[in-house]
This record gives sequence, structure tokens and C-alpha cells, in this order.
Amino acid sequence: MSLVNVASLDFAEIKESIKSYLRADGSFTDYDFEGSNFSILLDTLAYNTYISSYNANMLTNEVFLDGATLRENVVSLARNLGYIPRSVTASRGVISFFLDLTSFATSPVSVTLRKGIVATSAVNFGGTNYIYSVPEDITVPVSSQQAVFTNVEVFEGAYVQNTFTVDSNNKNQRFILQNPRIDTKLIRVEVRESRNSNIRRTYKLADNLTNVKSTDDVFFLNEISDSRYELIFGDGSFGSKLQNNNYIVVNYVVTNGERANGINKFNFTGRFFDNNGSPLKVTSPLVETMEASAYGAPIESVQSIKKLAPRVYASQNRAVTAGDYEALIPLIYPEAESVSVFGGEELTPPKYGKVFITVKPQNGSYLPAIVKDNIKTLLRKYAVAGIIPEFIDLKYLYIEYNTNVYYNQNQGNADFVRDQVTKNIEKYASSDELNRYGSRFRYSKFLKLIDDTSSAITSNITTINIRRDNKIVTGVFSEYEICFGNQIHIKNQSGYNFKTSGVQIEGITGTVYFSDTPNADGSTGNVFMFKLNAKNQPIIVRQNVGSIDYVRGEIKLSALNFTNTSKVKFGDNIMEVSVIPKSNDIIGLQDLYLQLDTTSSSVKMVSDTITSGIDLSGSQYIVTSSYLNGEYVRL
Repeated sequence: MSLVNVASLDFAEIKESIKSYLRADGSFTDYDFEGSNFSILLDTLAYNTYISSYNANMLTNEVFLDGATLRENVVSLARNLGYIPRSVTASRGVISFFLDLTSFATSPVSVTLRKGIVATSAVNFGGTNYIYSVPEDITVPVSSQQAVFTNVEVFEGAYVQNTFTVDSNNKNQRFILQNPRIDTKLIRVEVRESRNSNIRRTYKLADNLTNVKSTDDVFFLNEISDSRYELIFGDGSFGSKLQNNNYIVVNYVVTNGERANGINKFNFTGRFFDNNGSPLKVTSPLVETMEASAYGAPIESVQSIKKLAPRVYASQNRAVTAGDYEALIPLIYPEAESVSVFGGEELTPPKYGKVFITVKPQNGSYLPAIVKDNIKTLLRKYAVAGIIPEFIDLKYLYIEYNTNVYYNQNQGNADFVRDQVTKNIEKYASSDELNRYGSRFRYSKFLKLIDDTSSAITSNITTINIRRDNKIVTGVFSEYEICFGNQIHIKNQSGYNFKTSGVQIEGITGTVYFSDTPNADGSTGNVFMFKLNAKNQPIIVRQNVGSIDYVRGEIKLSALNFTNTSKVKFGDNIMEVSVIPKSNDIIGLQDLYLQLDTTSSSVKMVSDTITSGIDLSGSQYIVTSSYLNGEYVRL
């Protein structure tokens, strides 16, 4: 007789299954008596089966990319798809300095800054002093007895050198860099004919075989165990083949990644050589910081590898669909935190032949123009002819909340519970669930997050509105389009369904605001300007200054000359525009990037007098409205 259930992984069920088998066989007794020795044997058999089943299940999971959890296995499976995970990225700073050579009787023709360590952080940063290196020699001419080094890129980390001698008799020879935390973009490889040879060839990193010829001096990288890297050289068919006794010199930077971001003061520690190769003994120059260190990033996570490897494989190194672009851009620009791509045919009116790209960098909100141009250039070898990529700057869609948290004062202090709620919300606001393109704010999950913060919380009433901060150009007539990407709720048919902060318009005295009047169709409306005589006394000063589409979530303002705004953000004049969404589940449409704005939101504690037993009749119960306040403007 076979076992009754071979699919169970529960210890008790396994043991019961063995008992059922023995019961049907009839050859043994005492197996059902817990105090017998036979029962101990059954426990041992069941335990062994349980452990074996668990191990088999985990081993099976590790065979598939979706189920694998160990980084080594995930990397290995991704390699089968032709995907090499991103390495840790060194924090990069830009410095300038000059060398005074007036003390030399004869000035050299040129000065070379030798590759390696060139600077350290001038102050203790986060309890650590960081060192900065350059991966290659930098040579500048001497003019008027000065050698000026301008905009030198320095990379945080120790400069390390490994060497290998090729042994053709060793068929299993491997070239492994033993240090983890290597920035692979800074690996430099040269090969000499032999250890003492002066003949050197520089090898370049190749990321695919497509354009590699048999004579190309290239190497490939594989990530292996413990986040180390192995160098693989050509075989004579794809890339030139190494010869016996060739001497390989590998230089690279071992970095701390994102931990060194934000350093803006440096001390010089580099070495100078003249045009004859002789060292120069000079006073260390003063360093001017052109750009603080930034763009440092950790090694690509397991979750990111699982997400991108199949998509990069599906793209087959060509950019045709929006998904292809979203998979390839992080490879071209590893500093991308999130990417959104959509075709021009999705716009109104359509713009055929164009693909629109928005990138959120890991540090900052906007891509510099030079980075955009560089990405466009690199995309050409993947893109279909006739398709023009265009970059759109990041647009934040802010989510504001006002929550009234009811709590049982017998189980918790109001201030303590509020602090816990605030911390949980801030943690959610910084999570990957929101901070990416294509994300969604889930209202029910947000309410549950608040309720689950403390056992003292009995319920919460939370209202939501969404906001755009529209940058205003003063002194010129301009039209503006404010898109929310979500349907707008019409709270009042008589108008005043969206709010703005105050602005000043040419030809109108004082501060004015914008709002709307819905049309009879319930899907569109007109925009007007008004003033406030008092808090709740609006006076319309000009009609038909724009339009609103409640279904598409768009507000358009006609050409107006703004002279000033009441709100300034990062030195820019802005006008805050907020609406009530038709659905409390908010999506980040196309180029909109969701942000939960904790600074413009509120958490209020309300005593639940019924649950706490203070007022069982409910006559003193404080009722909170489930609707937003009736203020006309944003102050």
C-alpha cells in the first residue's frame, strides 16, 4: 500500500501518513502509542522526511529565476539570459586645481597626474575619511609656468592592481578579482607579451558578442560568488586569444558606493610627473570643488536582476517597444532610479514617430542636458530608424493626506501613537511602492497601515488630495497646462473644485487665485480668477482665463503675464494647484512621479470616547468629516 499523502510538508501530517500505512499493513503494533519506542522511530522518520522535502523544495526553487533567493543563483540564471548585473557604482566628484612651477629653473613641457589615489575627503564624513582615485593618467601642457587641471573627475575608492601570468598548460586557469565592491566601469586591463616586456595592449570591456571580431582586444566580465568578478578573454573567434606567458595587469577601484555621496571638500594627495617621466616635488595644490561627490550606488539588488534580466533578454538588444527602452536605459545609464517611456501615439493630439522618455536619477530630480544627449547617442545603435527619442523632465504628482486617528486612551498616549503613525507613513513614503514610475497609491492599504500601527488605534478618517507645483515664468506672457493623470472629482456644481496658491498678474492689483465652474456636461469647465475680500468671501475678477477637463485631469491656462507668486521652491516661482481625485487610488500616469508629501499633510489624534468607556452613550463622541475642507485657496 502506498502512503496516503505524499504532498504534505507538515510534520504532523507526515507522521500521521506513516501511521496510516502501518495501520493498513498490520505487521507492527505499538506505533500508535506515544510512549513507545516505535513512536520515537516514527518521529525520526517523519522529521527526516520533513527536512528532505523542505530541502528538495528549496533546491527546486533555486533552479528558476522567479523562485531563486540566493544571489549567486539569481546571477547565474540571469547570465543564461545574457544579463550581467550592475556593479556597485563609485561616488564621483569633480575638482580643479593648478600647479605653480615658478620655483623651477626650467619648466617642464607638460605635467602628468599619475593614475591612482589623488585626493581624500577634507573632513570626517559620517565617521569615515574617504579616498578618491583617477583610473587613468591625466596630462596637461604647461603655460606661463602653470599646469592647470580643470574639471578632473575623481572616483571614491582605493586604487588596486592585480596581475596574472597566462599559463596555457593550465586548462582550468581563471582570472578572478578577489575584491568585492568593484566598480566595473573603472576596470582597466592591459596585456604585455611577458612580465618584462614593454609591448602593451589595452583591452576594452565588451558587453556582447555582436560587433566583436577575432582580432579585437576585449575582455568579458562575469559576477561570481561573494560579488566578485572573473575576467574572461577571447578565444580567437570572438576576441583575440591570449598567448602563453602573457602578463595581465588589471587596475580597478574598490569603492564604498553611495556612502560617499555628498562630500564637497577635498585634500590633494596625488603624484605629478614631468614629460620625461621624472617625479615633480611640489607643494600640494589647493583643490577647488566643482561638483560634490554624487551618483554612488550599491550593487544591483536581487529584485532588480529578476525584473530586468527577462526584459533585457526580450528586447534582444533592440529598442522597438516602450518596454525595450525601459529595459535598456538602466544599462546605458546605471544612475537611473526609475524610467518611464511611452509612444507619441498615446498623446492628444498624437505625435507619431517619437518616443518620450522620462528618467528619475538616483541623485536629484532632473537629468543634465549633456546626459540626455549622451543617452540619445547610445540609444541609436538599439533604436529603429525613423524613431526620435525625446526626453521630458520629471514631473512630481504630490499626494497630500489629512488623517484623524481615533484611539483608545486607555491603551496608549496620544503623542506616542501619533509619532508611531508618522514614522510608518514616512517609511511608506520612501518605499519602492511609490518612488518609481508607474506606481500607484493604494488608499485601502494606506488606511490599514495607519490602523495596524498600534493596538490603541480604533479607526481613522483620512482624506486625500493631489497637487502639482507648476513652475511660473514671470515677466512674459505664457500658457500653462497642468496635468494630474487622474480624474478630478466635481465636489460642487457651482464651482471652486480646485485650489491654487496666490499669484500676481499684470493689470490686476493684489493677489489673485484660480478656480473653476463646471459646464452642464459634467466633464469640462471654465477657469476664472478671483480675489479674497475675507477668508470665505471670493470675488471673481476675470472669467474665461482657461479650461478644465475633469475626465482627463487637465487644467489649461490662457496666455497670462505673471509678475510674482506667493510660493517659491528651490529658488523658482511656483503656483501650487490641488484637486480632489475622483478615486482615492492614485496612479502615476506616463511621466508623473508619485510623492507622498508628509510635510504638507497632517495627523491628528482624536479620543474614541466610546471604546475607552468614557462615554458609552456616544453623546460626546467627536465626529470627523470624511470630506475635505471648504477653503477656497492654498495659503
